[in-house]
Amino acid sequence: MRIDLHTHSTASDGTDTPAELVRKAAAAGLDVVALTDHDTTRGHAEALAELPQGLTLVTGAELSCRLDGVSMHLLAYLFDPEEPALLAERELVRDDRVPRAKGMIAKLNELGVPVTWEQVARIAGDGSVGRPHVASALVELGVVDGVSDAFTPEWLADGGRAYVPKHETDPFEAVRLVKNAGGVAVFAHPAAVKRGRTVPDSAIAELARAGLDGIEVDHMDHDPGIRARLRGLAGELELLVTGSSDYHGSRKTCVLGEFSTDPEVYGEITRRATGAFPVPGTGGAVR
Repeated sequence: MRIDLHTHSTASDGTDTPAELVRKAAAAGLDVVALTDHDTTRGHAEALAELPQGLTLVTGAELSCRLDGVSMHLLAYLFDPEEPALLAERELVRDDRVPRAKGMIAKLNELGVPVTWEQVARIAGDGSVGRPHVASALVELGVVDGVSDAFTPEWLADGGRAYVPKHETDPFEAVRLVKNAGGVAVFAHPAAVKRGRTVPDSAIAELARAGLDGIEVDHMDHDPGIRARLRGLAGELELLVTGSSDYHGSRKTCVLGEFSTDPEVYGEITRRATGAFPVPGTGGAVR
């Protein structure tokens, strides 16, 4: 089995619609794919409606969190999307995205960059607007060569000249909310140092004691040494080890299935979940 448990669509900051994403996942030879858009489940219905035969969809979301000033992301799998407390928190995070983007645009304007809200909103489309959309606007304007080049102290990185903070959930509260909604919680790319500061191993240990299920070890932002260290940490803390592409379509260089999750780990995730269940494809016949 080939299992990719971290992908994004146009419901957040990917470039493929949910329907396009599941079709590409099937074409890439995946057996299981998780749709984990940022702080939203809006893409699930479309992905399920177009799910190809032979591909199973794991519903989920990537939750924006912050611990001691450090931004971190929590992958939530197979939770009840209508559970009121988790739904309210996702909406709170999502509703803060527009004023945050407008704040970044204002700072960029002060720096002489002629980016506009209309441009960023066009790029975001129906997705939850975020920094990658602002970064894409900078690419369009020729300010930077690629999206990743915008995530620097000069521009949009945490603490950068045009950075604006947003509401982010305390990760211990996020784990509690996910578990109460019947879901499974996995710390996404915990040692992605290229993205900025990361939380210490001691914090991961505390999260494990609070109910964290696993950590995403095999990821494009983790070099072989980091992956080996995280695998050892997961063993010490009795955490599940996942791997995935973090696919964003053309917005990033990663490809579907670039890293994958062991079938036994996937099986354990499905056993722990009670809020929702993986859905096998029926050839796109579900409407």
